[in-house]
Amino acid sequence: MNRRLLIIVPFVLLAAACAQKKELKPVAGEPLPPAPYGSDHQPSAAELIKPTPQAQPQRSVELRTRSEPREDDPFDLPPEG
Repeated sequence: MNRRLLIIVPFVLLAAACAQKKELKPVAGEPLPPAPYGSDHQPSAAELIKPTPQAQPQRSVELRTRSEPREDDPFDLPPEG
């Protein structure tokens, strides 16, 4: 059992690592998904692949370059015991 597992696991990991990474394209001859409910225009393949701002948000806070004292937090209470 252990010997079989030692032989199979590396091959499974090798096969999983061989995934090809290339640009996604719609299948030839297949229609794109239907337009979203309430929308009057059909998004193109490029528009469907582009991540939304919610999926890829921009950083909105500057990183701190030096330590600063924390402000008092009224909700930072000790546990009840």
